[in-house]
Amino acid sequence: MKHRALYVSIVLAVGLAFIYLPIIVLGLFSFHDGRAAVPPFNGPTLKWYFEVLRNPRIGEAAINSFILGVVSSAISTGLGFLAAYGLGRFRLSGDTLLRGAVMLPMNVSYLVIGMGLLVLMRGLDLPLGLPAACLAHVVMTLPLSFAICQASITPQQVRLEMAAKDLGASQWMILRRLTIGLCWPSIFASFCLAFTLSWDEFIMTYLLTRFDVTIPISIWGMMRTGLNPETNALGMMVFAVSLILFFTFEFIYFRSPKGAKP
Repeated sequence: MKHRALYVSIVLAVGLAFIYLPIIVLGLFSFHDGRAAVPPFNGPTLKWYFEVLRNPRIGEAAINSFILGVVSSAISTGLGFLAAYGLGRFRLSGDTLLRGAVMLPMNVSYLVIGMGLLVLMRGLDLPLGLPAACLAHVVMTLPLSFAICQASITPQQVRLEMAAKDLGASQWMILRRLTIGLCWPSIFASFCLAFTLSWDEFIMTYLLTRFDVTIPISIWGMMRTGLNPETNALGMMVFAVSLILFFTFEFIYFRSPKGAKP
């Protein structure tokens, strides 16, 4: 039994090291006091973070990424919740096929989706830019939003909605004050995860934008000349945004009443 526990501990440690060691190395050399991000480590210094913050092009890219992430995440979360609510509350012919159609983009390469949308935009003579990238990000994150929201819609909620309807509540009031109130942790989690995916997405954004640069595109442009501490600092700032979203959700979720949790 002890040998089995030791084996499991070793496998777990190796797995965690495989996941987090690159991030630790990236973070360490973001404080490196030198142009070449190679050992030996010199520092620490915060000058590369200040260089990133003073770069107007990176600031513009951060604003574009933030707008793109918020808008696409809000749309995909809203559509995902409505799709999950509709398929969970009403019997429709071919509802299994509809669920599969909503989840299908999750199994398709983002490169294929991006190229398909690029051909579509060119065929319809529509301009490329942030709106086109927003459409691609909605296609990318909608299956995830749908899956998360669908897991929170339970038969118990159906009985509560029927009871509220018997007491005279309108359908809109039931949806706004009861259903969304019970599902809000899943809705918020869906938004946070969709924003994280949109914040980091490169392939489709690169294909569908022309002059609207985002953070991943900026990092790619900086890395064309090789790795440097400024690139590492920008990468850690992107990672920090994802961590902030994660801990914000965890804080709000665990402070919410037990009855509101999915």
